[in-house]
Amino acid sequence: MEAKDLVNLLIKKKLTIGSVESLTAGLFIATLANVPGASKVVRGSLVTYQSSFKTSLLGIKKQTIDKYGVVSRQVATEMVLKGKKLLKTDIVVSFTGNAGPTKEKGGAEVGRVHMAILCQPNAKLIKNISKVYHGDRNTIRTKVVDDMINAVYQIVKKK
Repeated sequence: MEAKDLVNLLIKKKLTIGSVESLTAGLFIATLANVPGASKVVRGSLVTYQSSFKTSLLGIKKQTIDKYGVVSRQVATEMVLKGKKLLKTDIVVSFTGNAGPTKEKGGAEVGRVHMAILCQPNAKLIKNISKVYHGDRNTIRTKVVDDMINAVYQIVKKK
């Protein structure tokens, strides 16, 4: 599956998409934006790389980060819910993870990624994806984006 396939499907279904990104640092939305015609469906992205931006800009609860860690399913879920509110799109995706090269003390292992997808009209449909990727930073980030493109495509295709 390629980004152009997802963009064309979103255009056909008249659905908009946005992202809230951490470890991918905008790579997901940039990948979609590289496709001609993407402006018909891509609304925007919020890149909240540091935890302090997740709390101050998105309103992610500090208690959630303290309890589960910034790389967690819970944070990915809060990110996608806040993104839905701020971006006002049909589909929102979120990414949080550790692309390496090192593991912080008490932090997630290198390659651990949590993603979430929220789709309209089923605003309650949140799909969480948790996975460990292997490779260097850029390989991990690219694989994460590819997996999200595939996941969103499969969901939208069924609608």
